[in-house]
Order: sequence, then C-alpha cells, then structure tokens
Amino acid sequence: MNIYVSNLSFHTTDEDLKTMFSKYGTVTSVKIIFDRLTNRSRGFGFIEMANEAEGQEAIKMLNNKDIQGRLLSVSVAREKENKSFGNKRW
Repeated sequence: MNIYVSNLSFHTTDEDLKTMFSKYGTVTSVKIIFDRLTNRSRGFGFIEMANEAEGQEAIKMLNNKDIQGRLLSVSVAREKENKSFGNKRW
C-alpha cells in the first residue's frame, strides 16, 4: 500500500518516518521529496507498506498527529497524473 504524508517538518528524515510507520507494520520503502534546486525537503513524502490492513491502521493512527510541531496529513497515495497532451502534435 502506498501512503502519502504531508505537512512534514523540514527536519524529518526518512528514518524518522520509517520508525513512525513501522509501529503499525512492515515498511518496504520511505521517500521524502526534496526540491532539486535547494536540496531542501518539500514537506511531503511517500511510505510503502507491505500490507493494506497495516497501512490503513497507520493512516488512522498517524493522520492529524503532532510530529515535530506539525500536524501530519496522512492518506492513501493517488496515482500520478499523466500530463501528456495525448496524440496532439504541436
């Protein structure tokens, strides 16, 4: 299950997220998104959990939880939108 987490502190690390989410099940990957120009956290990331039920429990328990002075927003990640223009040729 792929989980989206936002409103992260700029000091939160991948290891911090892994520790938080591991309390609810097996975490298979963690990725905080960084700005390419500044190399600073953009304040959101993705957590992949092996089991859907564990992922749902993590979402339920961590959504709106105060972590490092910020209320996390945790939800099921949506598929990335395809921003292509279809078959149009410019």
